[in-house]
Amino acid sequence: MKIIQLKDEHIKLGQALKAGGLAGSGVDAKFAIQDGLVKVNGEVEFQRGKKLVHGDVVEFNGEKLEIV
Repeated sequence: MKIIQLKDEHIKLGQALKAGGLAGSGVDAKFAIQDGLVKVNGEVEFQRGKKLVHGDVVEFNGEKLEIV
């Protein structure tokens, strides 16, 4: 599981996918989210701007990111 350290109170889902190396670009992140391929805390998430906070777990393409 990869870890993303928060610099502010939250990070947006699309930004987290890029920062964690799970998406090569913002466009890749956008389409993955729109296609229902990304889960946040075990549930499919369709909002690219979803705010992630400490403790959230993102799943995509068999990999996980934890927000800390």
